[in-house]
Amino acid sequence: MVLLFEHPLSPYAQKCKIALREKGVPFEARLPAGIGAGTTLDAAFAAASPRGEVPALVDGDVRVFDSTVILEYIEDRWPSPALLPASPAERARVRMLEDAMDTHVEAINWGLAEIHFFRRATGDLARDMTARAGAQLSRWHAWLERALGDRLWFNGEAFGWGDLSVVPYLNGSNGFGFAPPAGSRLAAWQGRANARESVAATVREAAAGIAGAGMGDVADLVAKGLFKREYRDHRLEWMVRTGGLEIVVDGIAKGNVRFGEEFR
Repeated sequence: MVLLFEHPLSPYAQKCKIALREKGVPFEARLPAGIGAGTTLDAAFAAASPRGEVPALVDGDVRVFDSTVILEYIEDRWPSPALLPASPAERARVRMLEDAMDTHVEAINWGLAEIHFFRRATGDLARDMTARAGAQLSRWHAWLERALGDRLWFNGEAFGWGDLSVVPYLNGSNGFGFAPPAGSRLAAWQGRANARESVAATVREAAAGIAGAGMGDVADLVAKGLFKREYRDHRLEWMVRTGGLEIVVDGIAKGNVRFGEEFR
């Protein structure tokens, strides 16, 4: 059986799980030991993910890391039903959607989690950064509305790569109170996407992950330097650009932020 190292709250892992479910591929989802602590304790995970990030996929002797490469592997390995559109132009369009979500919207949701789950900011700073994040998400909702146009799905006539690349991020924004405008085509699309069992099962796992994580406890662990959030390039850029430079400096001083690990 395919093994997917993941975290249920990771949108990168969520899109891979949705793809596997759409393909009907049985898989085991496993949370690697030591994730978030700045150390890698799971040897199988370390072998599959040389930079220590989820998701990572193991299929027999094959090990694949990076969510986009995993999606490409899934599409090549199990070509039916196809998740990519047929034409090169349409494939490029949905891949650009994925890249925009992975490198822009992910950073906004991640920053909101830093503020509200991990309590990196309080008072005026938290309010100002949250308001700026909300304004940014509003612009992304408008961009996505235009990108969707009159299509039923971002992928075209059928649910696919473009849709599974967007829905984890919109659902993440919803959790912070920033949903697409009521009555918009984007809101209607989100409702259709969340009604699919592949997405609904992934959402249920994320909700269980939030309930079981004890976010207040996690914030305390961050304060003590026992849980370290990874500041990938786009996340660091968002934090600095949105007014959180002091958060980064404070996290480095306290040793409760981390950057990408060296390849092993």
